[in-house]
Amino acid sequence: MYTGDMRILVIGSGGREHAMAWKFAQSEKVERVFIAPGNGGTAEEKHCENVDLLGRDPADPEIQDALIRYAVKEGIDLSVVGPEAPLAAGIADRFRAAGLAVLGPGAEAARLEASKDYAKSFMKKYGVRTPQALSFTRTGDALEALRTHFKTGGAAQEGPPPLVIKADGLAGGKGVVIAGDIKTAKKTVTAFMEEGLLGAAGKTILLEEFFRGPEISVLGVVSAGPGKKARILPFVSARDHKRRFDNDEGPNTGGMGAIAPVPDFTGTLQRDFEESILAPTLAGIEAEGFDYRGFIFFGLLIHDKRCYLLEYNVRLGDPETQAVLPLLDSDFAVLCAAAEGGTLQDQRPAWKPGAVCAPVAVASGYPGPYRTGDAIALNEAALAKTGAVLFAAGAVRSPGGPAGSGLRTAGGRVLTVAAHGSNGAEARERAYRALGAVSFAGMAYRKDIGAYS
Repeated sequence: MYTGDMRILVIGSGGREHAMAWKFAQSEKVERVFIAPGNGGTAEEKHCENVDLLGRDPADPEIQDALIRYAVKEGIDLSVVGPEAPLAAGIADRFRAAGLAVLGPGAEAARLEASKDYAKSFMKKYGVRTPQALSFTRTGDALEALRTHFKTGGAAQEGPPPLVIKADGLAGGKGVVIAGDIKTAKKTVTAFMEEGLLGAAGKTILLEEFFRGPEISVLGVVSAGPGKKARILPFVSARDHKRRFDNDEGPNTGGMGAIAPVPDFTGTLQRDFEESILAPTLAGIEAEGFDYRGFIFFGLLIHDKRCYLLEYNVRLGDPETQAVLPLLDSDFAVLCAAAEGGTLQDQRPAWKPGAVCAPVAVASGYPGPYRTGDAIALNEAALAKTGAVLFAAGAVRSPGGPAGSGLRTAGGRVLTVAAHGSNGAEARERAYRALGAVSFAGMAYRKDIGAYS
């Protein structure tokens, strides 16, 4: 299809988009990778170029129009959408209406992430194994359900299990709370539904049963369209670490690091996932007639030796992508072009042996208010010795910085280092040595990413 002259546009600005651009740039089929708007790291990648058009929010219709004009002008062969908000806003539909090849689900399919209520209904309709949940649009009904759940008799030996409270809409990772008592549950429901903590995203909520167990992320690529045979090609497993502090303590974040593959995702569990979650999801996508050419993320929980689906994302996860793509031993551009063009059935991607550990460095104060503008010092020689790759996220290019770097902090999650090793322990040792080659004022990170039990 392509002979080395492929021009790719990656839409987004985070660590995930940096990893995607980095992987695309390795392809012999690719001439140039453009990232809109990109970040300080993508600006320095070989064969890559940042594009900043009018603003930085690709969910904005004006920015989408500008991106379409840019793709036409520059002869972009394939546009790839990274974040969820522009997908929910219909960017893929608009690109296709303009006759442009784009990797990202249409707005209808994007509801699988944009609405947890819709996603849960989809799971139930097509028999995807998932925790039970009830949906509420009225605060009084939700509070009554809380009272019923947390009511205990005097002879009870232990209290009721926690409840998972989920805001229906996109909430930037802040829409899920595990409430262990009625006081916390009431406070959360009131904040979401009455006080407008999450805006429109919290006007509808789900109360979901709580299961204990390890969580696993499975990313994959999807190719489906009306009248076409749908296909999902799963990638190797990964595990994100959401809590801010070691030992999974503290508040949830956008992700403090990831590993891939996951040692405890056994062959038996993988088969269970494929039969109980992937296969019915695929059937549902096909039955609904979705135009879904893009990525998918299965957020799994293992309970009683079985896989349960907690959520769909309709894009690659962050920071899981930074751990998974370094293991891909096939041409990422060819794989993506096949998904967009309807030939995914011909792809058999190869994966490197070993493991990747990818801890995230964050700014002081994150996930609360954090400082920005701090210079990032980087010891290039020490980093090179580890073989690790640095993926920038909340970092911008600023000439005149300290030796070895022209970057300054510009976000909460500043960067990820991804190190490959022959096993998890070696990957982890290399990753933390790589972090030692990076420094900025207030830099913080978890020290237990990849500390396998």
